[in-house]
Amino acid sequence: MTIHVLGSVNIDYVYRVPNLPQPGETLAGLSRAVHLGGKGANQAIAAARAGAPVRFIGAIGPGDDWTRDRLAAAGVDVSCVAEVEEATGHAIIYVDAAGENCIVIHGGANRAIPEAVVEAALAQAQAGDWWLTQNETSGVTEAAARAQSRGLRTVHVAAPFVPEDALPVLPHTDLLAVNEGEAAALASRLGGAVPVDVMLVTRGAAGAAWRERPTVPDGAGELSVPAFAVTAVDTTGAGDCFLGYALAGLHAGLTPEVALRRAAAAAALSVTREGAADAIPEAAEVDAFLAERS
Repeated sequence: MTIHVLGSVNIDYVYRVPNLPQPGETLAGLSRAVHLGGKGANQAIAAARAGAPVRFIGAIGPGDDWTRDRLAAAGVDVSCVAEVEEATGHAIIYVDAAGENCIVIHGGANRAIPEAVVEAALAQAQAGDWWLTQNETSGVTEAAARAQSRGLRTVHVAAPFVPEDALPVLPHTDLLAVNEGEAAALASRLGGAVPVDVMLVTRGAAGAAWRERPTVPDGAGELSVPAFAVTAVDTTGAGDCFLGYALAGLHAGLTPEVALRRAAAAAALSVTREGAADAIPEAAEVDAFLAERS
């Protein structure tokens, strides 16, 4: 069984700044670094480092083979990563002294993934596999529909959040990952409960919640998992790390509570380091962290 990630590959340009820029403000950056990122790439690497078999489906631009090589080095199957004429996706990330960030992304090759590559991945998938998507690539709704029709378990991360993009994917989504604000916005837009079997609602430093259908507006009966208290250096990619580890845990047969606690530990470790994909811990590090905090 495999986790298939139809996802984004970004080159992250990270600037440390004294504070996040305000409208009209010009800041002098304290440092600059270049990392592998993209929600899809981060989630794939997290799931692979957690021990799951992962195949990545995506696209990069000319001259950026190092991004594909980094995925492969993390244990991800990159046989369905295409090279296209569009520039590799990239992100401009500002990180302040408290580790908080703001991000601007450019889709590039992520919005030009060839349909043939997606079909090739689906042809290799088996019923019961996981199919993971985010809102950073082309063809999400169509691919999720095809995956679900073939018996795959579909997961959608509705970020970057645009309600008009999220709504068409919902009928083809078994597990929806959103933050609290996104969950509330969708419920308001739909006039009631979000029509998916499971919602994984992330709450940053407040942890996460697992909501199975049927749910009630006040969230009663949901499973809540707290976050671990750490000193944050850079929160970029923490949610992706959490999601990848959580899905790997579910894939391995862990209960939602155990899978989410392990994911919370991985995310906690990740924010103590700089970068997105670079900050994702290995499984042994997560085990040691949990042992210390038990």
